[in-house]
Amino acid sequence: MLWRHLLGYLPVNIAQALAGFGSIYLLTRLLTPADYGLYSLAFAVMTLFHSLLFTWLEGAMARFYARAEAKNTLQSHLTSAYNTLAVLVLAGGALSGLIITFFPLPNDFKSILGFALGAAILRAALKLTLEARRAAREVQRYSLIEFFHIMIGFSLGMLLVIATDLRAAGPFAGMAVAAGIALLFDLPHLLRRAKGGHGSVSDFKKFAAYGLPISMSLALALAMSSADRFLIAGYLDTASVGIYTAGYNLANRTLDIIFIWASMAAAPLTIAALEHNGFEDARAMARKAFGLMALATFPAATGLALVSGPLATVMTGPAFRDQAAQIIPWIALAGVMNGIMTYYFHEAFTLAKRTGVMAAVMAFPALLNIVLNIILLPRFGLQGAVIATVIAYFFGMLASAIIGLRYFPLPLPFLTAAKTLLACAFMAVGIVVIPWPQSWTAFVLLFVQAGLGGVLYGIAAIILNLADCRGYLKTFIGRLRKRAATVTS
Repeated sequence: MLWRHLLGYLPVNIAQALAGFGSIYLLTRLLTPADYGLYSLAFAVMTLFHSLLFTWLEGAMARFYARAEAKNTLQSHLTSAYNTLAVLVLAGGALSGLIITFFPLPNDFKSILGFALGAAILRAALKLTLEARRAAREVQRYSLIEFFHIMIGFSLGMLLVIATDLRAAGPFAGMAVAAGIALLFDLPHLLRRAKGGHGSVSDFKKFAAYGLPISMSLALALAMSSADRFLIAGYLDTASVGIYTAGYNLANRTLDIIFIWASMAAAPLTIAALEHNGFEDARAMARKAFGLMALATFPAATGLALVSGPLATVMTGPAFRDQAAQIIPWIALAGVMNGIMTYYFHEAFTLAKRTGVMAAVMAFPALLNIVLNIILLPRFGLQGAVIATVIAYFFGMLASAIIGLRYFPLPLPFLTAAKTLLACAFMAVGIVVIPWPQSWTAFVLLFVQAGLGGVLYGIAAIILNLADCRGYLKTFIGRLRKRAATVTS
């Protein structure tokens, strides 16, 4: 079931990859480093705004959906969630107006931020609907809506950057329009599903008690990943923010897409297993989820480090390339630690409904990251921000593992991790020992090295049977043969 759900969410992750890397490729060529820096700062504020105001409700929607199904209270669950959303949308609109009007920000940044916060509000309404679909294991509908939302938003955003004077505000305008269109199609279906339900204050209190600590935890996680950009702007300039963000996003976005993909499939199944079947089934599903995460993210991080030079040359504009190539390997390492922390060890807190503890755990690494940036940025420039990020994520992952497992003892598959790292080492040696021709273009070098790395890792994964891939491969081949036999007969 996990692999089937994983494949079902594949279109969404293809769309996220196309939009994420397409944005880096185009915006680092269409915008100056300073403009790209302003875009990056606005994106960070937008994400923090969404996390603090809306994410707690999305988390509660997902966590309590299966329980509402089991107790036949789904209509009331949805009604309470959408009533709360309506209040939050009004509050978000008012807060956005206050930020734009009264905060002492440059006028060009205020304009960009206005579009970003508007997009965040529309995206929040859509995200709640999508979380209901995901919690209901409606994989196909979720994937269809999210795929078109992402692609329309990306395409329209880039068109606005090229054809209008919006510049760095263009991508946010595209996001807002796409979210509005998707809402028109999907929100009525969920509201009909909620018809007849009765919202309650007790549901709101339950949502808030569970979800608000998640929002705080995510805000602290964002402080780890984004506070350095504001500090870079303060100690250096917005052009340095743009250069740093280009390298950071190339590495981190790659890994984040994979982790989110695995979590999309695994988290609802793990929660459903716990609510319907009990503790041991939930642990078994979590073990499978870790195997899938390791199978995909460990080689991705290794590959990013190996091809950082040609990757930066192909994917970013000339003003970004040199420093982006230096940043990518270290952010790849930090990205793996962040993903394991966020999408695996944090599940212990959500499954045990101890999200308040999760928020408290995140406070230390978030503060550590800020302090280290203040110390290291003036001395080492952008490399100081990279060092601070790696150290902060290491301690964040360690603290989440030690404390989280006290509340819900997730499996610690050290053997799975070791076997996956062995396969990565086999891939890395194969890439490093080859004397690659100096005359090859960056695109050719990237394509060949990535292709060879994938083949080498695939061979090692099958030999070591990572995540039971031999069993799934046999099943897949068997189905193909059965279909072929049916067609020929």
